[in-house]
Amino acid sequence: MCILIADAFSSDLPERLGGFGKASIEMADLEEARVLLVRSKTKCTREFLEKAPKLEIIIRGGVGLDNVDLDAAEERGIRVYNTPRASSIAVAELAFAMMLAIPTRLVEAHQSMSEGQWAKKELKRTELYGKTLGLLGMGNIATEVALRAKAFGMNVVGYDAFKKSSPAGEMLRSPEEVFSQADYISLHLPLTDGTREMIREDAIEKMNDGVVLINTARGDIVNPWDVLVALEKGKISWYCTDVWPTDPPPEDYPLLGAPRVLMAPHIGASSRENLMRIEDEIVGILEKHVEEGLL
Repeated sequence: MCILIADAFSSDLPERLGGFGKASIEMADLEEARVLLVRSKTKCTREFLEKAPKLEIIIRGGVGLDNVDLDAAEERGIRVYNTPRASSIAVAELAFAMMLAIPTRLVEAHQSMSEGQWAKKELKRTELYGKTLGLLGMGNIATEVALRAKAFGMNVVGYDAFKKSSPAGEMLRSPEEVFSQADYISLHLPLTDGTREMIREDAIEKMNDGVVLINTARGDIVNPWDVLVALEKGKISWYCTDVWPTDPPPEDYPLLGAPRVLMAPHIGASSRENLMRIEDEIVGILEKHVEEGLL
């Protein structure tokens, strides 16, 4: 059996998969692959899948399946999995680190020091304590963010179209209710037709003035031009993001050069510990299929 590792995992993964068959990192083996392992980079379009006639299983290491054409996979009988639990801690820590960096003025403090300035009087801080965090989407990652927010004394509210209650925080009836209450908003939504550019002008207008927006979900959930205008007006005080419409984003993507944008190159799920958890889940999925005679 050929297992094609199409994207970046740890260097240990081929050896761990050796007991199942041939583990390859060469795209030339796509035609022979029965199992395909991807993260975010590889786009499993219908045309891509047509080049893999023997494919039986796709495992996406991470959360979400928007880079897999699920209709094309279903038509072929290809089973598709992801590893949603593995990435929760890594992405939550990055989301919370971004949120914490804003009131502490951490980036500005470091930059001013590196430029030889002593901006002690200029860098006035605020605190997370007592502020309200609004979570859109209340899955595994959002729950981990909520736990950290509560440890800092924040109030936590959230909205999820598929959940009416959550131990992570008070569930509200609509995104608009979250917008009206939150000082910080963290996005944890899948990319669907309903969430694409959900954060646009009309939604932003319902937010509190000076809100901080954190996006570790998907880049296309926000309309970048509307976010840019809101940043220029001060409606959004900071936009923090680790996610982009493409990896890397186009050079003319409007938020790359915008004021008060804290950016990272899609590293939320890239911790060493998380890669190990992802690979544990991959091995578990394959072991189950072998035990059940499906591979």
